[in-house]
Amino acid sequence: MPIKKYNPTTNGRRNMTTLDYSVLTKVKPEKSLLENLNKHAGRNNRGVITTRHKGGGHKTLYRKIDFKRIKDDIIGTVASIEYDPNRNAFISLINYADGQKSYILNPKGLEPGMKIMSGQKVDIKVGNSMPLESIPEGTTIHNIEMNPGAGGKIARSAGTSAQLIAKDENGKYATIRLGSGEVRKILIKCRATIGVVSNEDYALVNWGKAGRNRWKGIRPTVRGSVMNPIDHPHGGGEGKAPIGRSSPMTPWGKKAMGVKTRNKKKHSSKLIIRRSK
Repeated sequence: MPIKKYNPTTNGRRNMTTLDYSVLTKVKPEKSLLENLNKHAGRNNRGVITTRHKGGGHKTLYRKIDFKRIKDDIIGTVASIEYDPNRNAFISLINYADGQKSYILNPKGLEPGMKIMSGQKVDIKVGNSMPLESIPEGTTIHNIEMNPGAGGKIARSAGTSAQLIAKDENGKYATIRLGSGEVRKILIKCRATIGVVSNEDYALVNWGKAGRNRWKGIRPTVRGSVMNPIDHPHGGGEGKAPIGRSSPMTPWGKKAMGVKTRNKKKHSSKLIIRRSK
């Protein structure tokens, strides 16, 4: 997808770029697949901020995405490719032969009018979904489940994918290589979708000004070194003081910036063959 550039009419426009949305085929979403999406500004049920730097942003409606893909052996036709304000990937509206409609993540190369299908033994085509045991080794996949029937959790954002590289001899696990370089095992009964998630040029967009992040509900991030000692381990000192500690820390005193913090006793550690670089 091409990136649009602008004349430097203002400071905010000077380096700003946007995506060319001419590939989208429909402006208004399918009403039957919409839900209200209430904003919580990063607060939990007690009103305490649990996720920082959230708040504001434009009103959005949630598009109900089918991450499970369990309508087996029913042909679906791609009706349109649409924008989703809640994710950086595009979505496709699917009209199934039995009259049902659903949204799926749009993989690269899936166009309106094309047919897709889910099932145990379907063709290895872009957009088709099946268990890992039915996918040949070396295939590029996305929307991968971590537990059978739970819906896709891995490789869902724009331009991401993973690769199926091996299957166990005992037929229990499949080995996949993630985009981060991590190699891990997934139960072979878990489902995945063939192809790469669309809108791979999203990572190349230059936002140009802080206001565009505010439209998305992202609030400013303040550096710890400019805070007071009571607010952050890096705070305090006269002038521009260095960190002054053995290693950088989070606001709550835990190690940060490249230091391993993963719990060695975590259950899923035995499924990770090689960690990401």
